[in-house]
Amino acid sequence: MDTLIALASDPASWAALVTLIAMEVVLGIDNLIFISILTNKLPEHQRSKARRLGISLALGLRLALLGTIAFIVRLTTPLFDVFGHGFSWRDLILMAGGLFLVWKATKEIHHNVDPDHGPDVFEGRVTQSFAAAIGQILALDLVFSLDSIITAVGMTEHVSIMVIAVIVTVTIMLVAADPLANFIHHNPTIVMLALGFLLLIGTTLIAEAFGAHVPKGYVYAAMAFSAAVEGLNMLSRRAKRKRAARAMESR
Repeated sequence: MDTLIALASDPASWAALVTLIAMEVVLGIDNLIFISILTNKLPEHQRSKARRLGISLALGLRLALLGTIAFIVRLTTPLFDVFGHGFSWRDLILMAGGLFLVWKATKEIHHNVDPDHGPDVFEGRVTQSFAAAIGQILALDLVFSLDSIITAVGMTEHVSIMVIAVIVTVTIMLVAADPLANFIHHNPTIVMLALGFLLLIGTTLIAEAFGAHVPKGYVYAAMAFSAAVEGLNMLSRRAKRKRAARAMESR
């Protein structure tokens, strides 16, 4: 309690908290897009429950990881070299997460654009089980959590600030999960755009694993620009439908 009171009176701590929350919220967009696409594959009565359970378990996972910061920081120590680049556990985890995202997004794009879902390299059930969805949510959250915690360590040494930032961020995710998932579900073109975002994020994770740092600002700026263009397309389609409806009524 004394530690929290001391932090509350320190302007630098407030600045670190606000910065961490902003960073976690931005990184949480990646997670929410993945969760939305993943849970929309479930039966309708299970979707909201899967989102709430997956995000709640992710909160527990993140808080548990914060208790092992000393261990997580050591994950950046190189284990072996390949062509002069040292690979650490963090790099391997980011690579695995990136490859999973690329595979998952490619599979979903394939099923959306292929009119004939015949046997092929992506053969498998279009739907999935509730437990499988929760497992995939936690697996990907582990990848994003490790990366964000390692970044947070360089911003503040106070674990309590990190805990507050994580709780606030997950609360925002819980509130935004259903509206975002429903919006994506009811707008087919948004589904394809979201899958494109997952491909971009997965490729970025793989690049980070190989030591090619991609500024997050560039990635999110590209995503925001694409979303803005799609927003204009949606407004244009809505205007055309209204004009067509008025033309039908005037006949």
